[in-house]
Order: sequence, then C-alpha cells, then structure tokens
Amino acid sequence: MDKTRISGHKSPELDLFLREWENESDYITAHTSGSTGRPKEIKLRKSDMIASAKSTCRYFDINSDSLLVNPLSIGYIAGKMMVVRAMVSGARLINLKPALSPLNNWETGECIDLLPVVPSQIPGLLESGKHHKINNLIIGGASLQQSIEQELIERQINAFCTYGMTETCSHVALRRIGEQLYHSMPGFDFETDVRGCLVIKSKAFSFGQLVTNDIVELIDSRSFRWLGRADNVVNSGGIKIFPEQLEMKIATIFNGREFYFASRESAAWGHELVLIIEGLDQIENLPKRLREFLDRYECPKEIIYKEHLDRTDSGKIKRNL
Repeated sequence: MDKTRISGHKSPELDLFLREWENESDYITAHTSGSTGRPKEIKLRKSDMIASAKSTCRYFDINSDSLLVNPLSIGYIAGKMMVVRAMVSGARLINLKPALSPLNNWETGECIDLLPVVPSQIPGLLESGKHHKINNLIIGGASLQQSIEQELIERQINAFCTYGMTETCSHVALRRIGEQLYHSMPGFDFETDVRGCLVIKSKAFSFGQLVTNDIVELIDSRSFRWLGRADNVVNSGGIKIFPEQLEMKIATIFNGREFYFASRESAAWGHELVLIIEGLDQIENLPKRLREFLDRYECPKEIIYKEHLDRTDSGKIKRNL
C-alpha cells in the first residue's frame, strides 16, 4: 500500500502509526475513547482495518483520484483509519493539525471527497465558509445537537453521523443528516440480543459478531434507530426512559451549554430523572421551558447546577450525580 501520497502535518502520532503499520505484527495498538471511564489499550488486526477501509471507500467511491483530509488526532481510531483508507484506495491524504476550525487555512480550491470531524469542530467549519468544498462529511465521537444538524441541512452539506467503535475499526453504519435511521456499511448486518442491544455481524472481520451495549429499534438486518446506552436507561415507575433521546429534544434551550440527565433512586418510582447542568448561572424559567419539549414523565424531578462536569481522559462527560 502506497503511503507516499500522505502530506500535511507530520505529527509524532502519524510517524508512530506508519512505523507500526509497516512492522511484522498482525496487529496495531489502539485506545478506546473512554466513554465509560479511562481509555483502554486494545489490539486491532490490520486485516480488519483494511476491511473497514475498503468498506468506507466502496460506500463513498473513494479511489486514486480522490482527496481525503484528516483534521483528527491519529492517536485515535478515526484518525488512523483515514490513513488506512488513503493507503488502500491510493487516494491523496492531507493530514491537518487538529483544531476547532479545521479548514480555516484551506486555500487550495480543491474539493474534499471525505472529511471526518467531531461535533465540536462543526461550528468552526461552518464559520470558515469552506463547507462547500466538502463532498462528504462524516461526524462521530459524540451526539450531534439538533440545532447543528438543522444548520447542516440548511447549508445542503452531504453529511452523515457515524455509528461504530474502536473495536470495529471505525464506523459500521451511517445516518444521513436529517434522517432517523442508521444503515449498515457494506459487509455488515445487524440483529439484537435479549436486552434489545445491537449485535454487529460481519464475515469480513475477525470478530465475526460483536455485542454492543446500545439499545436500538431494529428495522431490518441492515438498518436501525439508535435509542441510547443500556447503562443510561432509567426505569421510572415501569417506564423506560432514554436520557440521550431527551437531551436531543431540549438541546436548543441550552445554547451549547453542557448538560445531561442522570438517574437516582426514588422511594415512589424506583428511579427518577435528574437534570445536571454545567455552570452555576441558572437558566430563567427552565422548568416551564422543559415542559414545552418533554412529556410529563420525562421532566426531571430536580435540576442541579454544577460548576464543572466530570469528564473522562478523552473529554467525554461522566454521567454521575
């Protein structure tokens, strides 16, 4: 595979990854995102990474005439996989230094065939005015606020939210912005276990099948609607509540301010919802405003303001009281 078409920011992470890719081992070392705690080290088969890269290149028609741009750290799987996609397809890859405004200095005039970002990079991307240079935008790493999703729709950007994890060598499904369903990448099928959690199946990957902790509504073997993490589901008075779904409903109230729903024990209901908000400044008429978006049983029993929210090493919020 050709690495000569990789240019741009020569980070230590890129050099390390290329050396590891070329050694005699069948594996490379990666780290999980740390969604539920500290990132953990895992080993990924190079053959699985190649299979994943081929799947993405097939989906987006990436070939030797394509231009890929990577504004993500190569310390994590999303950045690593952009390098593998370039090597598998023969496409050019420009590696950028990670920044909240990834295309601020983009002056080449060329169109980008594939650009991966995390949600925190989207406002800067839109402000730069360079979004019209992107043929395909893939977004991963965290939930996307509805207001940001609507802005992507209004600007007619061909954008997708990704579903996947380090263990699957990046995404296995994509959801087109403005739609509700995730659809599988080439080579993947889905089913659910007794908990209603997604099971990922692929004959092209060494793992064969992988049981996740994500509760979904399975539409068919190739598509699903994501509901939330099994760890986060709140059973209040016999009603299952998915905090992530509620957070998307009310995101516009907070104007970018961080918040989340958590669960605590209740003598009356078994468990009940609590809303945690970062920052000590209280939001005016918040209970009333929440009732405009949420059903009665979805409204929190208490609203708690914290100066700072606890986060994992990778920056994700820890959902604790």
